[in-house]
Amino acid sequence: MPDTTTHKPINMIYTGVAGTGKTYRLLQIAKQYTEFLPTANEEDLLGQLLQELSWREVVCLIFLDFKRNKKDLVKVPELVNHNFFTAKATQNAREKNLSNTAWSVLQMHSPATSDTVSYKNRASQAYFDKDDSGGWYLLPESMALLSELSQQLAEFQQAQHECKTDQNQNIAQQRFSMVSFHQAYGYEEFVEGIRPVMNGATQTNQSHSNHAQMSYAVQDGAFLKLCQRAARDPQHRYAMLIDEINRANVSRVFGELLSLIESDKRAGMPNAMTIHLAYSGRAFSVPDNVDIYATMNTQDHSLAPLDMALRRRFRFIDCPPQPELLPVIGSAMGLPKQLGTNNVGTDDFSTNDSDTVDLGKLLIGLNTRIVQTLGSEAQLGHAFLLSVDSLEQLQTSLIEQIIPQLAQAAGNQVSVLQYIFKDESQPTSLQFIQDSQMMANQDTHGSASNHHNPNAHHQMFAEPGFLMGQTVNMAGYNVNADLVDKTGAFSTAAVYQRLY
Repeated sequence: MPDTTTHKPINMIYTGVAGTGKTYRLLQIAKQYTEFLPTANEEDLLGQLLQELSWREVVCLIFLDFKRNKKDLVKVPELVNHNFFTAKATQNAREKNLSNTAWSVLQMHSPATSDTVSYKNRASQAYFDKDDSGGWYLLPESMALLSELSQQLAEFQQAQHECKTDQNQNIAQQRFSMVSFHQAYGYEEFVEGIRPVMNGATQTNQSHSNHAQMSYAVQDGAFLKLCQRAARDPQHRYAMLIDEINRANVSRVFGELLSLIESDKRAGMPNAMTIHLAYSGRAFSVPDNVDIYATMNTQDHSLAPLDMALRRRFRFIDCPPQPELLPVIGSAMGLPKQLGTNNVGTDDFSTNDSDTVDLGKLLIGLNTRIVQTLGSEAQLGHAFLLSVDSLEQLQTSLIEQIIPQLAQAAGNQVSVLQYIFKDESQPTSLQFIQDSQMMANQDTHGSASNHHNPNAHHQMFAEPGFLMGQTVNMAGYNVNADLVDKTGAFSTAAVYQRLY
């Protein structure tokens, strides 16, 4: 688990085949970046909300609060009397000239083209304007820039509600963000991009109906939002959690941030770097209290290979199968005989009870033969069997998960599958994997091939119970009908002990 008190940034990728608990590790790491704080009173919550905000941000927050209550026009006295404004003044030990502060913020951040505001020292970004009645309002085009403030307001109001309803409840403060990469995931979702924004509603005189107006604005992505939170809270560590990092074009997703994520180039580090973001042009650097964790499936060769530049910036932690975590199940009771105590490194099977199946030894046996035929990247992870506690569940896992995956990895080669399941020397009736061509050439009277249905592999995933009385046929091989029906020799432990 990460040491969330360290100040050295962590870049780490967990690699391994499917089912080895990589995503589970991310979820466990997320807990390390979650704090359960005692319920604060409303004054404490408000202080936390306003602590890092500038006067301009406080004024924007007040407008957003009024807007949530369907009030768009705000006059200066209303602004100054709002509890956000008075609380910020108290934090800054301010008692006088509060109206002047409000006027200064409003005028400084008004558009140069305003017909109602005359002011010389305007800021580059406009947020407010005034109508002829003296009421101020948020500019529609500024709403896209206030998404983070809006989120902070929503979180504050939720915490405020919880504070009122349950004084004994702890508040969970999550200092992480989790995303799953996919083939279409890009820089726009991760860092920033231009996206459509609904600018509220206008009312037509004729129909009196509301029509939302759409515009396009630069919006922050998941990583940029997390970095902004971390920069405001340097005393704590934050984590970006990425599942399946190699499912996307990682160089395109990270863009110019590729250099910034290096430990020594973070903000505050010796070789700190700052760049200008591609869409907004804002100066940006990655805070040194942001850690990045990811998972990578080494088994799926359809995934894009990691860019070497990104590979150099991460530590790689191998996650092998862990058969020692698997239980011993009993065919009669349907419950584990023991958990996590298997002597999985021995070949002495004489100690096995005749009515039990040691799932750890079963996984080791399968993986040994998988490595011999298909290579180490085709191994099965322990998660395929981790929740199995009966022969029936073992049969289901074999039919619905393990055999289809191995068949795909083996290109449906019957000889390879039969080797993995130790079927070569077995009579047809005891084979897990049967050669469908051989079955077709045999006398079908009274044999399992009476059940052969060439469409069975399409029905396999249709609904539970549909396979009764059928074999599963997949391009050259059958899954034994008795295994599918959970009858005959496949209802006993002995046939599965053979896989050790």
